[in-house]
Amino acid sequence: MNYLMGIDVGTTSARAILISSDGKFVAEGLGEYPMRMPRPAWAEQDPADWADGTRNAIHGALRKAKVKPDHIAGVGLTGQMHSSVFLDKENGVIRPAILWCDGRTGAECAEITKRVSKEVLLEEARNIALPGFTAPKILWLKNHEPEAYRRLRHVLVTKDYIRFLMTGVFATEVSDASGMLLLNVARRDWSEAILEALDIPREWLPEVYESPKVTGRVSREGAKLFGLAEGTPVVGGGGDQAAGAVGNGIIRAGDCTISLGTSGVVFAPSSKPPVATGTTIHVFCHAVPRMWHTMGVMLSAGGSVQWFRNTMRRINPMFTYNEMDNLAESAPAGADGLIFLPYLTGERTPMNDPNARGVFAGLTLAHDISRMARAVLEGVAFGLCDSADMMRDIGVPLKNIYISGGGAQSDLWCAIIASALARPVRRLDVDQGPAMGAALLAGVGSGVWKNVAQATKYTLKVKDEIRPVKEWERIYREGHKRYRALYPALKDYFKV
Repeated sequence: MNYLMGIDVGTTSARAILISSDGKFVAEGLGEYPMRMPRPAWAEQDPADWADGTRNAIHGALRKAKVKPDHIAGVGLTGQMHSSVFLDKENGVIRPAILWCDGRTGAECAEITKRVSKEVLLEEARNIALPGFTAPKILWLKNHEPEAYRRLRHVLVTKDYIRFLMTGVFATEVSDASGMLLLNVARRDWSEAILEALDIPREWLPEVYESPKVTGRVSREGAKLFGLAEGTPVVGGGGDQAAGAVGNGIIRAGDCTISLGTSGVVFAPSSKPPVATGTTIHVFCHAVPRMWHTMGVMLSAGGSVQWFRNTMRRINPMFTYNEMDNLAESAPAGADGLIFLPYLTGERTPMNDPNARGVFAGLTLAHDISRMARAVLEGVAFGLCDSADMMRDIGVPLKNIYISGGGAQSDLWCAIIASALARPVRRLDVDQGPAMGAALLAGVGSGVWKNVAQATKYTLKVKDEIRPVKEWERIYREGHKRYRALYPALKDYFKV
């Protein structure tokens, strides 16, 4: 039997999974690595750690499955988006990678907007300049580490550096390339207008492929490094959100998925590139040929819930997420007027403000810990509504809403989100995430399936449907209005 491998090079660990040729999960391996924050708002990693983590993950998956490397028909790659790898002419790493969550490039974003113009950015890249993207990191290197910039010859993002080590090929694919702010998203190729305005040579960038296409094959050096068979095809893969959508079967216009991890992501495919309006809604190429997607990202969704749990653990070391759920369920909808702003690490969608901060607003003597727990869950739900509303404003249909991620295990939280959206949400029975999408894309590229639609035929697994609570809908409509009024009133006080 032939197998397919999907590799997800994430922010804290690499994950490799094996699936069979009928799409069933077989085994997985993990390899962890550290993240470093040398200064406030900075986030970096050593690309060598990604390689070590990936090797450990691959070895773990092969060992658990008792599968020989030459039985793998294809490999797909995914991983954290935007994070930059700078290589010199000998293909050596110049400095630690600057990650997607790094906030140092505010001045460079302003510089890009001035040099390229907002109009050209929206026409070509379909996005405004945000600190997480790759292009501002290139300008930061030029402005702050000019000696390193003079050595620069290649720019890659996370999974594509692993691809280079694995195959010796400089390649990327359209979904990850979209997040570099250097791609013409409608045309699905590099933007000559942006590259010229920023003085970035085209030869610094890898070739762009569609996500299911074979980009190269495991080289002799790659086989030794990672324990794979020489000659194994490696497909384009996808950025983590696009690959995760493939793994969940979210590939058709009208579908929408809400991912409740540390961050909160609202993701919706589109059959044509949506018109960018200059907001913080991302417009990227999907990992499905001739498809695009819009995406809203709030930085502290599950992160806010984790913060509340950790804070409570200082009082009760045994406090759990289930206990938080029970507390919140005992409080009334709307938490008796208490509003929580979940901006604990700044916010991307809707306001792109790294200085935004978390707030409890409306506290009285009548509010207890149960109402605070409820307000945290409701505040995240309101933040997700912001992204959904912005997508509707640019004409993206949100007909079928699916929900996944660790936070989706909470029945109460899903009911709160459904009621805030005034739409039913279908919970997905998902365990494998982006790595599954990468493995399915590998199956298309290696000929197991003829296209992505066929590969995902059995992957959209609905666990249940949670409908809005009618009496909560009016409460949350009013609560969302108050929630949205708070940030504009407080933003000047967040600046330090």
